[in-house]
Amino acid sequence: MKAVIQRVRHASVQVEGETVGRCGEGLMILLGVAEGDTEADAELLCRKIVNLRIFTDEAGKMNRSIKDIDGEMLVISQFTLLANYRHGNRPDFLASAKPDEANRLYEYFKALAAKEVRSVEAGVFGAHMDVELLNHGPVTIVMDSEVLKTKK
Repeated sequence: MKAVIQRVRHASVQVEGETVGRCGEGLMILLGVAEGDTEADAELLCRKIVNLRIFTDEAGKMNRSIKDIDGEMLVISQFTLLANYRHGNRPDFLASAKPDEANRLYEYFKALAAKEVRSVEAGVFGAHMDVELLNHGPVTIVMDSEVLKTKK
Protein backbone atom coordinates (compact mmCIF):
# COMPACT_ATOMS: atom_id res chain seq x y z
CA MET A 1 0.00 0.00 0.00
CA LYS A 2 1.38 3.37 -0.97
CA ALA A 3 0.43 6.82 0.24
CA VAL A 4 1.36 10.32 -0.77
CA ILE A 5 0.85 12.45 2.35
CA GLN A 6 0.59 16.21 2.03
CA ARG A 7 0.33 18.65 4.91
CA VAL A 8 -2.38 21.07 3.87
CA ARG A 9 -4.09 24.26 4.95
CA HIS A 10 -7.16 22.89 3.14
CA ALA A 11 -8.05 20.43 0.40
CA SER A 12 -11.13 19.35 -1.52
CA VAL A 13 -12.14 16.81 -4.13
CA GLN A 14 -14.84 17.14 -6.76
CA VAL A 15 -16.64 14.59 -8.92
CA GLU A 16 -18.49 16.01 -11.92
CA GLY A 17 -18.26 19.52 -10.48
CA GLU A 18 -19.70 18.57 -7.08
CA THR A 19 -17.55 18.68 -3.94
CA VAL A 20 -17.66 15.23 -2.37
CA GLY A 21 -14.98 15.64 0.29
CA ARG A 22 -12.91 18.33 1.96
CA CYS A 23 -10.68 19.04 4.90
CA GLY A 24 -9.29 22.04 6.68
CA GLU A 25 -5.84 22.04 8.26
CA GLY A 26 -4.47 18.53 8.27
CA LEU A 27 -3.50 15.88 5.74
CA MET A 28 -4.55 15.09 2.20
CA ILE A 29 -3.66 11.50 1.40
CA LEU A 30 -3.54 9.81 -1.98
CA LEU A 31 -3.83 6.07 -1.26
CA GLY A 32 -2.91 3.26 -3.65
CA VAL A 33 -3.63 -0.38 -2.89
CA ALA A 34 -1.29 -2.99 -4.39
CA GLU A 35 -2.06 -6.58 -5.31
CA GLY A 36 -1.42 -8.66 -2.19
CA ASP A 37 -2.00 -5.85 0.32
CA THR A 38 -3.92 -6.82 3.45
CA GLU A 39 -5.59 -5.25 6.46
CA ALA A 40 -2.19 -5.39 8.17
CA ASP A 41 -0.78 -3.03 5.50
CA ALA A 42 -3.64 -0.59 6.07
CA GLU A 43 -3.16 -0.76 9.84
CA LEU A 44 0.60 -0.21 9.61
CA LEU A 45 0.26 2.71 7.21
CA CYS A 46 -2.58 4.35 9.13
CA ARG A 47 -0.80 4.05 12.48
CA LYS A 48 2.34 5.64 11.01
CA ILE A 49 0.43 8.44 9.27
CA VAL A 50 -1.73 9.55 12.20
CA ASN A 51 1.34 9.67 14.45
CA LEU A 52 3.66 11.31 11.91
CA ARG A 53 5.05 14.48 13.50
CA ILE A 54 4.98 16.92 10.59
CA PHE A 55 3.06 19.84 12.12
CA THR A 56 4.95 22.62 13.84
CA ASP A 57 5.03 23.30 17.55
CA GLU A 58 5.46 26.67 19.31
CA ALA A 59 9.19 26.62 18.51
CA GLY A 60 8.52 26.13 14.78
CA LYS A 61 9.79 22.54 14.78
CA MET A 62 7.90 19.71 13.12
CA ASN A 63 6.96 17.98 16.34
CA ARG A 64 3.18 17.46 16.26
CA SER A 65 0.95 14.88 14.63
CA ILE A 66 -2.45 15.37 13.04
CA LYS A 67 -3.93 14.07 16.30
CA ASP A 68 -1.95 16.62 18.32
CA ILE A 69 -3.33 19.53 16.29
CA ASP A 70 -6.87 18.07 16.08
CA GLY A 71 -6.51 18.20 12.31
CA GLU A 72 -8.66 16.87 9.50
CA MET A 73 -7.97 14.33 6.78
CA LEU A 74 -9.01 13.90 3.16
CA VAL A 75 -8.31 10.44 1.68
CA ILE A 76 -8.44 9.86 -2.07
CA SER A 77 -8.03 6.53 -3.84
CA GLN A 78 -5.17 6.65 -6.35
CA PHE A 79 -4.36 3.42 -8.20
CA THR A 80 -1.84 5.28 -10.40
CA LEU A 81 0.59 5.28 -7.46
CA LEU A 82 1.26 1.67 -8.46
CA ALA A 83 2.34 2.62 -12.00
CA ASN A 84 5.02 0.59 -13.73
CA TYR A 85 6.87 3.13 -15.86
CA ARG A 86 10.08 1.20 -16.53
CA HIS A 87 9.27 0.07 -20.08
CA GLY A 88 8.09 2.39 -22.83
CA ASN A 89 6.26 5.64 -22.25
CA ARG A 90 2.80 4.43 -21.26
CA PRO A 91 2.66 3.09 -17.71
CA ASP A 92 0.79 -0.04 -16.76
CA PHE A 93 -1.03 -0.51 -13.48
CA LEU A 94 -0.87 -4.29 -13.18
CA ALA A 95 0.58 -4.06 -9.66
CA SER A 96 -2.56 -2.40 -8.33
CA ALA A 97 -5.14 -4.51 -6.55
CA LYS A 98 -8.35 -5.54 -8.30
CA PRO A 99 -11.06 -2.89 -7.80
CA ASP A 100 -13.19 -4.85 -5.30
CA GLU A 101 -10.22 -5.62 -3.05
CA ALA A 102 -8.72 -2.15 -3.45
CA ASN A 103 -12.02 -0.52 -2.47
CA ARG A 104 -12.40 -2.84 0.54
CA LEU A 105 -8.94 -1.90 1.84
CA TYR A 106 -9.45 1.79 1.00
CA GLU A 107 -12.65 1.76 3.07
CA TYR A 108 -10.86 -0.13 5.85
CA PHE A 109 -8.06 2.48 5.90
CA LYS A 110 -10.63 5.30 6.13
CA ALA A 111 -12.43 3.56 8.99
CA LEU A 112 -9.15 3.13 10.88
CA ALA A 113 -8.26 6.79 10.34
CA ALA A 114 -11.72 7.89 11.51
CA LYS A 115 -11.02 6.25 14.88
CA GLU A 116 -7.94 8.46 15.31
CA VAL A 117 -8.73 11.74 13.54
CA ARG A 118 -11.62 14.10 14.24
CA SER A 119 -12.77 14.42 10.63
CA VAL A 120 -12.01 12.06 7.74
CA GLU A 121 -13.58 12.74 4.36
CA ALA A 122 -12.90 11.07 1.05
CA GLY A 123 -13.18 11.03 -2.70
CA VAL A 124 -15.28 8.52 -4.63
CA PHE A 125 -13.51 5.25 -5.35
CA GLY A 126 -13.02 4.69 -9.07
CA ALA A 127 -14.36 8.09 -10.11
CA HIS A 128 -12.57 10.72 -12.16
CA MET A 129 -11.82 13.38 -9.56
CA ASP A 130 -10.52 16.93 -9.46
CA VAL A 131 -8.40 17.62 -6.39
CA GLU A 132 -7.50 21.06 -5.02
CA LEU A 133 -5.19 21.66 -2.10
CA LEU A 134 -3.01 24.25 -0.49
CA ASN A 135 0.12 22.32 0.51
CA HIS A 136 1.58 23.95 3.60
CA GLY A 137 5.37 24.06 3.75
CA PRO A 138 5.33 22.42 1.29
CA VAL A 139 5.46 19.11 3.12
CA THR A 140 4.94 15.96 1.03
CA ILE A 141 5.94 12.46 2.11
CA VAL A 142 5.66 9.23 0.13
CA MET A 143 5.08 6.17 2.30
CA ASP A 144 4.98 2.48 1.38
CA SER A 145 3.80 -0.27 3.73
CA GLU A 146 6.42 -2.64 2.27
CA VAL A 147 9.19 -0.21 3.24
CA LEU A 148 7.70 0.17 6.72
CA LYS A 149 7.81 -3.59 7.20
CA THR A 150 11.59 -3.65 6.64
CA LYS A 151 12.35 -0.85 9.17
CA LYS A 152 15.78 -0.30 7.61
